[in-house]
Amino acid sequence: MPGSRSVPAPLDDLVTVLDLVRSGAARTRPELGRRSGLGRTAISQRIGHLMSAGLVEDGELGASTGGRAPRELRLSAGAGVVLAAELGATSLVAGVTDLAGSLLDRRAERIDVADGPEPVLARARALFDEMRPGAPVWGVGLGLPGPVEFATGRPSAPPIMPGWDGYPVRESFAAAYDAPVWVDNEVNTMALGEYRAGVAKDVGDCVYVKLGTGIGAGLISGGRLHRGSQGCAGDIGHTAAREATAVVCRCGNIGCLEALAGGAALARDGEAAAREGRSPALAQRLARTGTVEAEDVAWAASGGDRAAVELLEHAGRLIGEQLAMLVSFFNPSLVVLGGGVAGAGDQLLATIRREIYGRSLPLATRDLRIARAGLGDRAGVVGAAFMVLDELFARDRLADWIDRGSPAGLPWLAGSR
Repeated sequence: MPGSRSVPAPLDDLVTVLDLVRSGAARTRPELGRRSGLGRTAISQRIGHLMSAGLVEDGELGASTGGRAPRELRLSAGAGVVLAAELGATSLVAGVTDLAGSLLDRRAERIDVADGPEPVLARARALFDEMRPGAPVWGVGLGLPGPVEFATGRPSAPPIMPGWDGYPVRESFAAAYDAPVWVDNEVNTMALGEYRAGVAKDVGDCVYVKLGTGIGAGLISGGRLHRGSQGCAGDIGHTAAREATAVVCRCGNIGCLEALAGGAALARDGEAAAREGRSPALAQRLARTGTVEAEDVAWAASGGDRAAVELLEHAGRLIGEQLAMLVSFFNPSLVVLGGGVAGAGDQLLATIRREIYGRSLPLATRDLRIARAGLGDRAGVVGAAFMVLDELFARDRLADWIDRGSPAGLPWLAGSR
């Protein structure tokens, strides 16, 4: 199996030119020359090589600066597709993107990740096959709701995913699509999606916080996703909340933030309030549907139900306390709040904001923005696609496939660095 190799100077120039075209930092040959430092002849040669490889194509005429209008260049986004999926505890969102990361199609359905890897991943493949166009598959990206060892693409002791520990997710999709596959924690893919195409676009230091069934954070540092040494950075859901409690988390520990303030916790405590007669609104919902969900607590709070308001304030306070420590430690310029519980109304978000601004260092919050996520349930899919594209177009990996014009059919690429 070929491995990564050093990038020779001409190829390094190719990567530089391709990066500038992909990012839109330079769209014409004169702009490429100015940004890359390469001469006119070198630019012409590199563009010719990229066009021959099917990676770059001519676009529209650019703006004239006094002479003949230059022809713009663009990535050949339709040369292939990326299959991307984000798996949550109870939901699956799958999509197909072009090579620019634009979402071409999308499917979503309810799942139970506790059913195990084989039936759940079979559903993801079924959705991919429904959407898959005729273009070759250049890569597959997946986000999972638990710790993932990024180097191997295997879940590592995920607390809410029985049967998934060590499962060869990468290998199962590589065999199905004969393409390189990358697997990450779902919150990392959401963070990357918002950074590349959402409310955090081009914000070099930001934190994406998923408030859903569980709680987690994805960290963008210096414009790069920070995974940590083993790939589990940002797992704040299993840090101990400040509040003393005997509540047992699904991970087996006591007093985890997720066990006290996540979506499952809100549903649990909301149902208790309904059964104990403390919440008339939730009691009505329980009588009608037989269950209480986190969204029901938000609905009841919006109508002024006192018990529901108190539940949201309690969750917001606990989450805000942990995020305040994260803000003081990491010093981001933006905190993005996403996930299903983040849509639980203004009460929760207002409490989180109050705790962050009140408990973080003044310097850390001086220019800090806190915003709702912009991509909704598309964030994980878009981010998983960009994860694949960034890996494929990395300088040392590009050396392994640029001469053939496509990484399709090279599943070993995902392990070549």
